[in-house]
Amino acid sequence: MATLRAKRSARLDAHHLRYRRTRGDGAALHCFLLDCSGSMLAGERLARAKGMLVALFDRAYRERAEIALVCFGGGRAQVRRQPGAAHWFNERWVAPIGGGGGTPLALGLASAATVLERAARRRPLQRRWLWVLTDGRTNEKPQAPAAADEVVVVDFEEGSIRVGRGEMLAREWNAQYLTADVYSYHRGV
Repeated sequence: MATLRAKRSARLDAHHLRYRRTRGDGAALHCFLLDCSGSMLAGERLARAKGMLVALFDRAYRERAEIALVCFGGGRAQVRRQPGAAHWFNERWVAPIGGGGGTPLALGLASAATVLERAARRRPLQRRWLWVLTDGRTNEKPQAPAAADEVVVVDFEEGSIRVGRGEMLAREWNAQYLTADVYSYHRGV
């Protein structure tokens, strides 16, 4: 269709040809949803999550994948990084991210869903991952975004008394479930 629009009524020429990639256009997008609530401040969970986030950004950079970052906490969600190339300097803009307040998981997921839906329209063949880095300290039970091809819940809950909501969310979403300690150990993060 784009070739015909470019050609219009002229005789078809090589410069009129428009191509649509069917393979290779699908470089992955890793959308990270970072829990910045007050419960993540306990035990330096937020600091560990940000360290893991930088390591995952570095991995995405090596894979030439795109990244996006949505932070939620304190009654709000904010898209801190729209989809784009991962860069080696990510630590500088991740370090100042603060935390506190409640855990608006549903609001964070809605923001991530918007990011993923826009990416799906822009690059339909792109494989879209949603990484949820949280301690699961919320009573909300939102649905996983439909535009995510893969969902990974990285659970930062720790201590002798565990509620297990991160694992429960992963099960309900049919997502991969990892604990932060296991992920860090196996990946060398």
